[in-house]
Amino acid sequence: QVQLVESGGGLVQAGGSLRLSCAASGSKFSINAMGWYRQAPGKQRELVAEVTSGGITNYADSMKGRFTISRDNAKNTVHLQMNSLKPEDTAVYYCNAKIFAISGQYWGQGTQVTVSS
Repeated sequence: QVQLVESGGGLVQAGGSLRLSCAASGSKFSINAMGWYRQAPGKQRELVAEVTSGGITNYADSMKGRFTISRDNAKNTVHLQMNSLKPEDTAVYYCNAKIFAISGQYWGQGTQVTVSS
């Protein structure tokens, strides 16, 4: 069973920065993609950014230019550097991992990010 442990959430003022980290463990297969999703109150969970084991990244349009995702394949970790944060970025951020070989998708417990105006 794959476990994802997140860290780095918190409270920040608008315009500030936060860095989220996620470490995966327990996988017998290579993790093909790791990324971050977020869910604000009353809204659906949405993709923030994702990176494949080959380094291909995918960002939601509203995050492009402000957020940067990076991954260490050897350590099975993924990081999300969030700059120029806005109040509308307030949400619970979830780490996600995908393993194509077994059609597996795994989630972290979530970390709260709150951006005050």
